[in-house]
Amino acid sequence: MKIQTNLPEDSIIDTVTVYLSEQNQGLYMAYLKNLKPKRVIFNPGAENDKLAMELEKLGVECVEACTLVMLRTNQF
Repeated sequence: MKIQTNLPEDSIIDTVTVYLSEQNQGLYMAYLKNLKPKRVIFNPGAENDKLAMELEKLGVECVEACTLVMLRTNQF
């Protein structure tokens, strides 16, 4: 599998999972809003109410959960 080192621009993205803390998300906020994935999962420690509200206004489902737990319990 090819490793992608840049941020995709014109892709249809189902889920983005965020592990960065709120103070480190600044560089990615505009990118996430433009990307408009179907869902963004904010993992523990990455919660960002402001970004979640902005994304939800765009129709993006926002979830505060642990991606690894979701995968393990078939909730992904």
